[in-house]
Amino acid sequence: QVQLVESGGGLVQAGGSLRLSCAASGRTFQNYAMGWFRQAPGKEREFVATISWNRGITDYADSVKGRFTISRDSTKNTAYLQMNSLRIEDTAVYYCAADRSLFRAGVSRRRGDYNSWGQGTQVTVSS
Repeated sequence: QVQLVESGGGLVQAGGSLRLSCAASGRTFQNYAMGWFRQAPGKEREFVATISWNRGITDYADSVKGRFTISRDSTKNTAYLQMNSLRIEDTAVYYCAADRSLFRAGVSRRRGDYNSWGQGTQVTVSS
């Protein structure tokens, strides 16, 4: 498994931006797709974005498409989530996750396809 540590969360006003980071260690980072999920109070953890192991494919939830950008830097073993035009409904704990499959052909939105998770970072968007 890989160890994941998120950072970059915080309090921001609606319309603002944040960049989340996810530092990975313990497994060959560049060989696995990475994903971001979020969980608001009282709600299920939901898919936000994912990027393939070779950065060729990205996928986004409709609710964040055009506002969020996922990226990765294999030289730093880090994945990122740039969040712009934040809305109050983006308030949640954000988790990064590593795919369980080596060199997956494509990407997945399913939580069950990810077997390593970070501890989460809180993002709060105020009006």
